[in-house]
Amino acid sequence: MYQLAIEQLFQRYLKAFHQQNMADTQQCYQLPCTLHTPDKVVLIEDGSAFEREFLDIFTVLSHAKITQFDALRASFSELSENLLLACVDWQFIGDNGEIFTDFSAFYHIAFNNGQWKIFNVVSQELSQSVQLNTPLNISYKINE
Repeated sequence: MYQLAIEQLFQRYLKAFHQQNMADTQQCYQLPCTLHTPDKVVLIEDGSAFEREFLDIFTVLSHAKITQFDALRASFSELSENLLLACVDWQFIGDNGEIFTDFSAFYHIAFNNGQWKIFNVVSQELSQSVQLNTPLNISYKINE
């Protein structure tokens, strides 16, 4: 039931992320939100905190010359009428075709004010990936 809406959310997210479009990236998130990596947990309370955090992320990706973001596998489960959990296995590719990083990200997604938005992301090693109930088809062509 929610598959198309979630695929569209991730396609918007990928496009904004690839273009490093701060405003469009932020539109995919509900604030406040949290980002968890094995190294740290970040609470993003407002737009300025979002910009600071994602500027850091975009800077790292630019320095690494990341040109492609591939969703190797993606799926989601409905937790309630307004709450979903998605798992996406990502591979970030550099301009020479080398793998910069791969990881599994768990997204908590809420339906609020007529839109699905991410409010929590937990990134882990790819070995921590899980297959949830419904497969997702997430792709973004650079020319889109």
